[in-house]
Amino acid sequence: MLLALDTTTEILHLALIRGERVWSRRVASEAGRGHSERLIPALDGLMAEASARPGDLSGVAACVGPGGFTSLRIGVATAEGLGLTGLPTWGFSAFALRAETLRRAGVEGPFWILLDGQRGEAFHQRWEEGAPASAAAKSLLAALAERVNTEAWWAPEAFAPKVEAVLPERRIRLEDEGEATLAGLIAVAQRASQGPPEAPLVPFYLRETDAEVNFPHAAAHLSEALRKGVAR
Repeated sequence: MLLALDTTTEILHLALIRGERVWSRRVASEAGRGHSERLIPALDGLMAEASARPGDLSGVAACVGPGGFTSLRIGVATAEGLGLTGLPTWGFSAFALRAETLRRAGVEGPFWILLDGQRGEAFHQRWEEGAPASAAAKSLLAALAERVNTEAWWAPEAFAPKVEAVLPERRIRLEDEGEATLAGLIAVAQRASQGPPEAPLVPFYLRETDAEVNFPHAAAHLSEALRKGVAR
């Protein structure tokens, strides 16, 4: 039984996949309660729904970002924790997940996937024919019009209004974003699990952490220490 999870936005997405059988769940964060409080109870509930136990899991496929720094780390850390028990782990990007979501909903490219980069920025990547057509990057929201130009774009429901302020046209709308995202999660997790396992999972960041911004010398020292540790 494959566990698929995405914690990179304010919505938690989970799925358990056993052959043709799938159990899935979409959980919105509540005020004052984040994924750290909701992920394990949601997973326990989904396991109960599937009449499954932790020992029934055969692997974990997790979205590694980009996304909210803390939220995506919760998902990656959970997958890594399960990996310590001997389960194989796989990672996939938030862009791949959203592109698969759009493809499953019948949307054809080219289109831009725009994710909330916070601090007045957006993470973005252009896709066409089922594959990325540009490298993932981040830009100021105000600069999106020049970059996206007149091409179609998609952004999560919670972030889309901010994008529409600078890109009022060509927004891709999904009839049921939640169900489409779960379908995309299931498909991209199944595909990822066909490849070699990844250990450890590496979070996909497109911006520096607050610590790296505020304490650059300490961050550089830590990066060098980690590099030397890996070299050994």
